[in-house]
Amino acid sequence: MVAGKRVLIISTSHEKLGDTNEKTGLWMEELAHPYLIFKAHGLEVTVSSTKGGEIPVDEASLAAPFVTPEVEKFLLDDSAMAQVLESVPLADVADWASYDAVFLPGGHGTCWDFADNELIIKVVNGLARAGKVVAAVCHGANGLVNATDAEGQPIVKGREVTGFSDAEEYAVAKEKLIPFMLEERLKELGANYTKAKENWGVHALLDARPPFPLVTGQNPSSSALTAELIVEALGGHKAGAAPPELHA
Repeated sequence: MVAGKRVLIISTSHEKLGDTNEKTGLWMEELAHPYLIFKAHGLEVTVSSTKGGEIPVDEASLAAPFVTPEVEKFLLDDSAMAQVLESVPLADVADWASYDAVFLPGGHGTCWDFADNELIIKVVNGLARAGKVVAAVCHGANGLVNATDAEGQPIVKGREVTGFSDAEEYAVAKEKLIPFMLEERLKELGANYTKAKENWGVHALLDARPPFPLVTGQNPSSSALTAELIVEALGGHKAGAAPPELHA
């Protein structure tokens, strides 16, 4: 049973795409769909962000063809939206060590406020070293690249990992705007990086080997499977089994 276990979601608070005037932020599917899945399984969920307050959302993720039924359901739920409009500053999550899992959703905003964020590194390192679940989807894996184990080695080294692929980055023409390419960086850190055969294909992994369960998803399409694997890692039903009805 996973009911009552706690998941800490950490979102980006960054809203500017590099040196351009283009807005970015969180990709809503990557928070909304997992949130609904977590709540459907009775998990306690806290939505935090690097700065707190209203989370900037990439407008493209709220419009056709990218908006999903789960995002629409989330947007219409006042209690769910309140967590996005009034997210908890990560610095105020004093009891982070008591959570059973940390989950990092993506969006291009994470390219600027995740990798070098000392608080994210502290939380990821602490939960990983305590054997808790560490998870990310898409660009959320930016929050893993500077996390290390007790010996100072990258936590992704030798682990089965995925994240937004270089091919997908080129497809959205953001490769010259971001600080580094995520797939390339993960490979440099020694991760066993894999991806779907086609861009935007569903691909998520649960590396359940000690010292901690690591769950990663490649892209927005992989958000639901990533969440299901987190539930599995927490001791719930195996991913792919019939899920409970989604509601916030």
